[in-house]
Amino acid sequence: MSQTLAHDDAPVTASKTADSKRELVAQAVTINRPAQELYDFWREFPNLALVMENIVSIEALDRNRSHWVVRAPGGRTVEWDSLVTKDVPGREITWQSEGDADVANSGRIVFEEVPGRGTVVTATIAYEPPAGAIGKIVAKVLQREPNVQARRDLRRFKQLMETGEIATNARTLRMLAEENT
Repeated sequence: MSQTLAHDDAPVTASKTADSKRELVAQAVTINRPAQELYDFWREFPNLALVMENIVSIEALDRNRSHWVVRAPGGRTVEWDSLVTKDVPGREITWQSEGDADVANSGRIVFEEVPGRGTVVTATIAYEPPAGAIGKIVAKVLQREPNVQARRDLRRFKQLMETGEIATNARTLRMLAEENT
């Protein structure tokens, strides 16, 4: 189990407490919706299970704390409690894992409205890969690498916010039932 990452007031991309074990992921997408609407959806953390494919569950413990259960490579799950460390309504949410997290992490999501284009949503995440460098390689081979996942998750968030649904080529349970009748 990893220790909680030390917190400073700098954004994760400029943190002086970062060490060589931490990996950094940064992805952005432009969504044709108002920043406040996107922030409101994201701020209700259980909603994120709708767009993040590796999320098993997110339980809100209170307004600023939540418990995350996430699928990891090899068919196992990892868990942590997350604390919101900065919240600027309509603009930014910064968080930090707490206690004895399976995957120590911190990050920030920023919603920046661009006139005539919608909102640029930027996610920046720092994390300690489980099993270090070997775990990072396994995740990459299994396409569970956080940089790839963040890009896919933001794309699904864009689809849901702009169209009300997430396009998929997977068969739904309803479709399978109809085929078998």
